[in-house]
Amino acid sequence: MDGVAVSCPAEAAAPEARPPRPAVVRDLGRQAYEPVWHAMQRFTDQRDDDTLDELWVVEHDPVFTLGQAGKVEHVLAPGEIPVVHVDRGGQVTYHGPGQIVIYPLLRLPRLGIGVRDYVCRIEQAIIDTLAEWNIGAERLDGAPGVYVGGAKIAALGIRVRRGCTFHGLAFNVAMDLDPFHRINPCGYEGLQVTTVLDLGGPSGMDAVKPVLLDHLARQFGLLLQPVPELPDLSAAA
Repeated sequence: MDGVAVSCPAEAAAPEARPPRPAVVRDLGRQAYEPVWHAMQRFTDQRDDDTLDELWVVEHDPVFTLGQAGKVEHVLAPGEIPVVHVDRGGQVTYHGPGQIVIYPLLRLPRLGIGVRDYVCRIEQAIIDTLAEWNIGAERLDGAPGVYVGGAKIAALGIRVRRGCTFHGLAFNVAMDLDPFHRINPCGYEGLQVTTVLDLGGPSGMDAVKPVLLDHLARQFGLLLQPVPELPDLSAAA
């Protein structure tokens, strides 16, 4: 899933002190992948300078997604799980039940950050979230995402268009990891993956979501405003 290899400091610099900017949070529940993908494309294409940033939180039905430069040979044995070619960076990853996916739909110039800092801040939010349960996590040079003991617990796959981000992060909370054995995760043969539950953390998505959202809000200087309305998830792209 990872699309931008960056070098981050051991701990991302603290966000610049400024009044928090409002941002909408939408919890989409469990959804098929493609309608959400097309909805975030539309949101990004249609937004203007006055559009509030949004964070979409979702749990996807089982799916493999292959990035723009993704190599089909990294999809080993998909079986009944669909493979979707998408417009993010990176190789192949798996989304499924028990995994928190967050799509930050942010205007980077308004936040005063670039793509490198954006990636580092997402990673730091995940690292800080895991620390809440005394799970020590880290980055690996040249391999975006977050790792615990060399096993990947969170993947990043991003796209930036006109300074606006879409796609995002996938965080393994309590999920069946078998589908990862059907691919070379993020293009790395034999890469191990893990979950929050396997590392002694909570099994419930609802226990992890607010903690991760709080850390993302801190990293990006956002004041989160949950709203119940879902985006337009019609099939039209």
